[in-house]
Amino acid sequence: MKLSLSVRIAEAACKTKLNVPFRELVHLARELGYRAICMRASAGGVGTPVGDLESMRRDVEDAGLVVSMVTADSDVPLNNDDGPNCLRQIGASLDVAEALGCNLIRVCLKKPSDTDDARRAAEQAAERGIRLAHQCHTTTLFEQIDRSLHWLEQIGCDNFGLIYEPANLMLCNESYDVKGLEQLKPWIMNVYVQNHRLADDGPVTLETWCVGVRRFHHIPIWEKGGVDFDSVIHGLNVIGYEGYFTVHQAYAEIMGPREAAVESSRYLTSFGCFD
Repeated sequence: MKLSLSVRIAEAACKTKLNVPFRELVHLARELGYRAICMRASAGGVGTPVGDLESMRRDVEDAGLVVSMVTADSDVPLNNDDGPNCLRQIGASLDVAEALGCNLIRVCLKKPSDTDDARRAAEQAAERGIRLAHQCHTTTLFEQIDRSLHWLEQIGCDNFGLIYEPANLMLCNESYDVKGLEQLKPWIMNVYVQNHRLADDGPVTLETWCVGVRRFHHIPIWEKGGVDFDSVIHGLNVIGYEGYFTVHQAYAEIMGPREAAVESSRYLTSFGCFD
């Protein structure tokens, strides 16, 4: 597997801007041995001039890195009602991915009717050698494993897959260990990791369609009491996953981006399974 660092570790709470310059994050990733940057619209997306995107790509490539995935529209990570609009306007996201030299785009589906748009978007993306993927995420069609498999089969495109993300699966009481991974294996195109500790008095809430509102604490990836990363790593090794493994934690309310990137790398590389 290859470690990737998401710009989300330096993202403001609004998810539309960064708290530090993008180039600073690139240099940090290079310094710490990450292999890639995971891009979001908070750093560069559909509203960014193409010249600026191409400059970002040069910064990434000059550092010996690549862009592992693009989330080109801020409505996608906000997971709001406008999130699926990216599918109906997929050309703009495809242009961003091409400018950044990336062949994977994160998208958003909220309603069964969005699958028709997803199919059309995937067909357009295939013409340009680009894949689309949906995160395992609450209040989307990809909240639970069985439903995710159903909708993936309904879309039926080889270049449309899944971003495995154990914390959201945990919030939905879904199996995120080897059992769940073996079910999802044919569809996994990327891995996101973040960490939550469930608590009845937790300060953070997320709605789920399957089990209602969940309360939790954001905690660092290496802190116990949340996602069982021993099970995550074991499961990924069992299914032979060799792609990008992205640190996706929202660290702004916990610590600064340097400490987050340093400690995440130190913890994850201790498993001994990253190139």
